Amino acid sequence: MKALPAARLALAAALLIHATAGSVAQTSSWSSTTDPAVPKPPGLAKPPPSAAAKAARTAPRSGDPLSRFQKGPIGAPLERAGPKPTAEDAAFLAFERGEYLTALTLAGDRAALGDAGAHTLIGRIYDEGLGVDRNEVTAARWYLQGAELGDVEAAFSLGVMRAQGRGVQKDLVGAGELFERAARQRHALANYNLALLFLSGVGKPENPTRAALHLEFAAQKGVAAAQYDLATLYQKGHGVKPDAFEASNWLRRAADQGMPEAEYDYAILLLKGYAINADMPRAIGYLQSAANKGVAGAQNRLAHVYAQGLRVAPDLIEAGKWRLIARDARIADEVLDALVAKLSRADREKAEIAAQAWRDQNALDLIR
Repeated sequence: MKALPAARLALAAALLIHATAGSVAQTSSWSSTTDPAVPKPPGLAKPPPSAAAKAARTAPRSGDPLSRFQKGPIGAPLERAGPKPTAEDAAFLAFERGEYLTALTLAGDRAALGDAGAHTLIGRIYDEGLGVDRNEVTAARWYLQGAELGDVEAAFSLGVMRAQGRGVQKDLVGAGELFERAARQRHALANYNLALLFLSGVGKPENPTRAALHLEFAAQKGVAAAQYDLATLYQKGHGVKPDAFEASNWLRRAADQGMPEAEYDYAILLLKGYAINADMPRAIGYLQSAANKGVAGAQNRLAHVYAQGLRVAPDLIEAGKWRLIARDARIADEVLDALVAKLSRADREKAEIAAQAWRDQNALDLIR
């Protein structure tokens, strides 16, 4: 897990709720490519970091972390008291059914009457290009009107656009004000994005303690990226007191939501014995899940697991398969390369066929 430098936050892969396989980190500061497991100490302890691990923890993830603010979908902005939808509900019901042009027309009628949520819905339709050509400038205008009418989702969405410079001029100070407005109404993702600003010192004064408070609120509300980043703060002691147990606890919660980077990092903790003992049997499951989601570091580690028979039956063909896949992402590992080179011609062919089948399935999953 990469740590959070004082000047900027190293986020998890794409900061939409579900990180894409191609954007997650490829290595883990809890791991090395040639040492997949060490003897387990009793209970929970903080792993002694190597020089390489220390360097990895202070390195920012690829790209500009502040370009990856969380953006959440509009859930159910209107209460539905009775079994029959009201006129106010009709636009949202049409939206949920995928009838976007109908939703746009109905929301337009409601917006003309001053309905704040209808403004937000129209903004989202143009923001995402749902049934219409995508137009971020138009979306920003509708979000602005919705925010001025008091809709929390409109304020939040406009904040994301200002933070990213989409449809409006990039303005992190203005984004922070909007996130703060939404955060005061207990908007979890607004709290998360506000934490990023306090961690980066851009748009808000650098304040890791306040950042940690916002992260904890979002983490408690179930935002996986917040759980992962809060684990990082506890692991490093940035904005909070260092606490190995809390770091492990929040990392596990992010992993249990299926966040690939968290699954990988928590699997490494389990393999090394630096996590909650009751979770030890789940280590390979976490690692397998992260590998299948495209985390190259997890793929390479899984190759070691199968090569050495660590908590699984030894399987050199499976080890070869995962090594070939990890090598596609330029993960260097001379030990595994030597193992693959020593496979019989028949076994090497089986490993290559299995690796290609995984690549083909992964490609299909990405376009679905």
